[in-house]
Amino acid sequence: MKNLIVVLKDQLSFSLSSLKDAQPATDVLFFCEVVEPSISHHQKKIAFHLACMRHFAQALEEQGFEVVTVPITDSKHSPVLIDEILKEVQTRTYQKIIMTQPSEWGVFEELKKLSTHISIEFLTDDRFLATHHDFHSWAQGKKQLRMEYFYREMRRKYDLLMNSSGEPEGGKWNFDQENRKPLTGQYSIPKRLQHQKSPILREVLSLVKKEFSHHFGNLHPFHYAVTREQALLELEDFIKQELPFYGDYQDAMVAGEPFLFHSLLSSYLNIGLLLPLEICKKAQEAYYQGKAPLNAVEGFIRQILGWREFIRGIYWHFMPQYGELNFLNATRALPSFYWSGSTKMSCVKEAVTHTKEHAYAHHIQRLMITGNLALLAGFNVKEVQEWYLGVYSDAYQWVEMPNTLGMALFGDGGIVGSKPYAASGKYIHRMSNYCKKCYYDPNLTIGDRACPFNALYWDFIGRHAPQLKSNQRMNMIFSTWNQFPQDKKESIHQQATSIFSKMEQEEL
Repeated sequence: MKNLIVVLKDQLSFSLSSLKDAQPATDVLFFCEVVEPSISHHQKKIAFHLACMRHFAQALEEQGFEVVTVPITDSKHSPVLIDEILKEVQTRTYQKIIMTQPSEWGVFEELKKLSTHISIEFLTDDRFLATHHDFHSWAQGKKQLRMEYFYREMRRKYDLLMNSSGEPEGGKWNFDQENRKPLTGQYSIPKRLQHQKSPILREVLSLVKKEFSHHFGNLHPFHYAVTREQALLELEDFIKQELPFYGDYQDAMVAGEPFLFHSLLSSYLNIGLLLPLEICKKAQEAYYQGKAPLNAVEGFIRQILGWREFIRGIYWHFMPQYGELNFLNATRALPSFYWSGSTKMSCVKEAVTHTKEHAYAHHIQRLMITGNLALLAGFNVKEVQEWYLGVYSDAYQWVEMPNTLGMALFGDGGIVGSKPYAASGKYIHRMSNYCKKCYYDPNLTIGDRACPFNALYWDFIGRHAPQLKSNQRMNMIFSTWNQFPQDKKESIHQQATSIFSKMEQEEL
């Protein structure tokens, strides 16, 4: 009897633990094309996943494996993973199921139920650089879990950007202070790669256009890499063209420029076409060869070796309770402009437009524009999470939930971040050119033309004083708030109330 090796949609790595010892003579590979019907996934995200899966399955077939694929044929009848696996093992006799552990808690819990029907072996997903046990051991006994200290341990463990004395290159662990420059004056943004469309991709694009055109986002133009070979070209292109400038301008935002100097590699990393350690080593090599400065390389490696691994650790350490947290009791309905982009707020319109066009927005747009607004306005944490999960091609629950609920919304009460990442319009004005042509004025707090972020920021501070006033990192903010005369506080609250009303009436 053969084994059935189940490969999930974000496990498209030839080095996957469940595939390392696989042999055509002893193993059958199983793929199931799942699109969750309850989430309005971006059309590009659906096409990206399907095309990557089909290319990966084809490559394994070319290696001599028997591959069983349950295809999706229309938007109304998406296959259910566990049901399709059960059909397969009931149709044909297998010795056991072999799987790399799923990245999402709910999927793992559901698949465990298969053990009542057939022996199933879950293998560690060693593509990640910290195992669940590693993170639990690091977290044990700590009152606060902070990424910076976890990141330092990971740098030591993998000997990345460490000198011969065991100290960090440049004498510092973190060069973030150097990476907060707005992009001004003359600049040239590199053009991104475009890949030749294979017959598989063309077929997928036709399927998505026919069956999922009612979903959010624009399907065309489609420029994503869909094979490992193409993803490696994306990596090489980033290292050569964008990485040298990534550090300085990683927080910058420019109207009409969705990509700037960002890597666009997270989708390929999270689906499995690229591996975290190979990316980090490529970036480190660029530094040692003098092709990229230390602040850029360190900042980039920190996102992968530090933040990505930390976020995954948080997710598995605190689930399933983590998903039910709502520290600030945020329940306001998500406004329609998160889907349409129809708003007079230039920054929000830019971020949503980029998202609609590319299934992508860079991390500052996600955190300090759409995330910041959701935090200040108190949008429903479940709705916000579902939005982020659906609209971005790199989003899976393990990475989306802690970033959204924890980092952007402070809904976990400080597990991920030490304070809310709340900011007024002045931050957006400083880090972007969005405000230049905006209907609203970032220098005004009260009035019809006042930037909504300003009144919402101070109203947020006033509303949540009971939950946040003991946070030492917010002492200065509350000191300022407490010095406001009562009539100013009341004017801010009235302005915020007016903003909420305009949101509901789609007039903001």
